[in-house]
Amino acid sequence: MFSMKKLVLAMSIGFAASTTYAQISDGVVKVGILTDMSGPYSGMGGSGSVIAAQMAIDDCLKAECKGMKIELISADHQNKADIVANKAREWIDRDKVDVFADLTNSSGALAVQKLIKEKGGIALYSGPATTRLTNEDCAQNGFHWMFDTYSSASGAASAITRKGGKSWFFVTVDYAFGHSLEKDASDVVKANGGTVIGSTRHPLNNVDFSSALLQAQASKATVIGLANGAADTVNAIKASKEFGIGSNNSNQELAALLLFLTDVHAMGLNTAQGLLFSDGFYWNFDDQTRAFSARFEKLHKGFKPTMVQAGVYSSLLHYLKAVAAAKTDDWKVVSKTMREIPIKDPIMRNASIRPDGRVIHDMYLFQVKKPSESKGPWDYYNLVSTIPAQIAFKPLAESKCDLVKN
Repeated sequence: MFSMKKLVLAMSIGFAASTTYAQISDGVVKVGILTDMSGPYSGMGGSGSVIAAQMAIDDCLKAECKGMKIELISADHQNKADIVANKAREWIDRDKVDVFADLTNSSGALAVQKLIKEKGGIALYSGPATTRLTNEDCAQNGFHWMFDTYSSASGAASAITRKGGKSWFFVTVDYAFGHSLEKDASDVVKANGGTVIGSTRHPLNNVDFSSALLQAQASKATVIGLANGAADTVNAIKASKEFGIGSNNSNQELAALLLFLTDVHAMGLNTAQGLLFSDGFYWNFDDQTRAFSARFEKLHKGFKPTMVQAGVYSSLLHYLKAVAAAKTDDWKVVSKTMREIPIKDPIMRNASIRPDGRVIHDMYLFQVKKPSESKGPWDYYNLVSTIPAQIAFKPLAESKCDLVKN
């Protein structure tokens, strides 16, 4: 029989939990995942990002966030900046969403950054890549978590140029992300003694790369750099094989400047083998990443997490820990607390948050394995080198962010 003593104890615990988070608006922390659920980036983000967010919530509720009420909502932004902006505004005004995460698609992310500057709230960017988020468009309440075009370009472009790939031609997706990736890669190539012969641009979610690859071949560049991502990268690499680019008989090398685990999975090792690229997370890196990825795999139909999905987990877990530490979801207080407490999770190594909102951490240069090297499902990468956090990202001294200047 339930005693009066136990009842009083239960009531006391409930009262303590409620008073601990009394400064949380509406009594609940609301999390919104805006991502590509059905388009070219759905594999590296999409429903997997929602799963990763729920994992972060569950893990924090077992520890620092015990007693907190947290709600999760999600939506497909269809890679359209106007849909991203309208949905984000609706979530802030009507649903009182406190924090946005994932936000794959650079144009959409820039729209959200503008919105949170106006209305408040916090944005955690693990899917978009443009460096504008921590440069000219930086915000006190915007955090660029996993990778960007500089960190993606600095690894592969530098390594390929140093080993002899001195002339480059870019095949670039025609929006903010592709433009930023091409520029950052071009700067790296030139800094390492290479030259850029030219480039061609294609629409997002492109199917036919024949015209672009014919231009690239005709340029006689030693390296054809793919300044695109996800499905576009997969389609371009498959098409390049048909044109003989990157084969043993070709004088041209293919460089995928941004490659995700799901891209390699979609292509298979026969097609992807030998590609060099930078990544911020790999499921088989160590015991911590393997344990996290095994949990994720059970929830996501046998898929291992990409660095975007791992970044959603890491960024949201850190945000929730900051809310718990601050005992409020006031974005100004939480933004400050996020910069003060350490980033500690199974995902990031040597991570910290700079004044511009850029989360720096170790990045890695990987090479896709030959089929004969793979020991089983999802065993796709060989680690070539670790790129230390202070080197992997654009130096703070070169920042155009007002938060740094001031």
